Amino acid sequence: MSRVMLHDIRMKRESKSYADSLHAILTAAGLFQGPKYLLSGLSGLAFKFAVHRKLLPFSVSAYGQWGNEHDPAIENLGLFSISDGGRTRHPTFPQYQRDAVDWVKQSLDAGIGAIYWIPEFGVICGYDDEDEVFYVLDGRNEEPSVVLYDNLGLNFTPFWCCQIFGERVEIDLADMVLESLRLAIRDWETPHKTLPDTEIASGRLAFAFFRDGLAAGGYDERGAAYILTDYVYTRGEIADYLHDVRHALPVLGEAAALYAELRGALKAIDGCWTHGPDGKRIDPARIALLCDVMRQAEALEERAVAVFAVISAQFPDRKRSTVPRWGEHTPR
Repeated sequence: MSRVMLHDIRMKRESKSYADSLHAILTAAGLFQGPKYLLSGLSGLAFKFAVHRKLLPFSVSAYGQWGNEHDPAIENLGLFSISDGGRTRHPTFPQYQRDAVDWVKQSLDAGIGAIYWIPEFGVICGYDDEDEVFYVLDGRNEEPSVVLYDNLGLNFTPFWCCQIFGERVEIDLADMVLESLRLAIRDWETPHKTLPDTEIASGRLAFAFFRDGLAAGGYDERGAAYILTDYVYTRGEIADYLHDVRHALPVLGEAAALYAELRGALKAIDGCWTHGPDGKRIDPARIALLCDVMRQAEALEERAVAVFAVISAQFPDRKRSTVPRWGEHTPR
């Protein structure tokens, strides 16, 4: 019987839970050096903005099919990864669950934690074979919770997800920055990423969903506050990220200036909160003001994404323009 605990992993909830988890794991393993906002920017995670019509709190993590969203983010960092997930109702889940228990333990033996859907995303930082449990950090509590091997993947949502990481190859900074801009453009221009469900909007359309949800009333107050808090934080991340990498590509400084302006405009949101026993909530009397601020934010981001598009057009995009010899679909 063996026991492993990776004490160097320190997770704190601040950004997207996936970004928080990823930064905690990679920095502890020596696979990434730099602040969290740099990781969020290079991976494209900071640019993701999704809103449910009723402003439900799960909006913050419902930015698309996770494999489609996370794989390009990890690839742009030059990381090898293994992931699995799906719906726990599927009859094959027990087999995949047992397999995941094994490869998560192997990763921990190698000194690298695993990302795990709790929900939201957290970090598996250890295991104990005698008790048959994993230790999981959620970023809000210092002490880890425990998850039985037999319960891995089971939670109050219908989904499960685990991901581990291996070695990293070096990618030129300019190439990583360019790809992050292209990921941001895709996020901005894709209205729905969870099709056929159209109750969740992404990118540009998410602003309209947020404003319309507030104006219609009957929205989830906790969810609205969480969505707005996440938006403000991640836009600060983008501003810091673009400031640091603005010299990597031509005219990127223009986009950096727009996000710096956006950060300043979002300070008006500080006066749109009320505070009660359940935490901060959006002040109903300030909804009109808040909607005006979000319109201004949308306009600034629209201009910034236009700059991204100008930059992207100056370089070949082999990932999106090279068609395999068998066409756009896999051979049958």
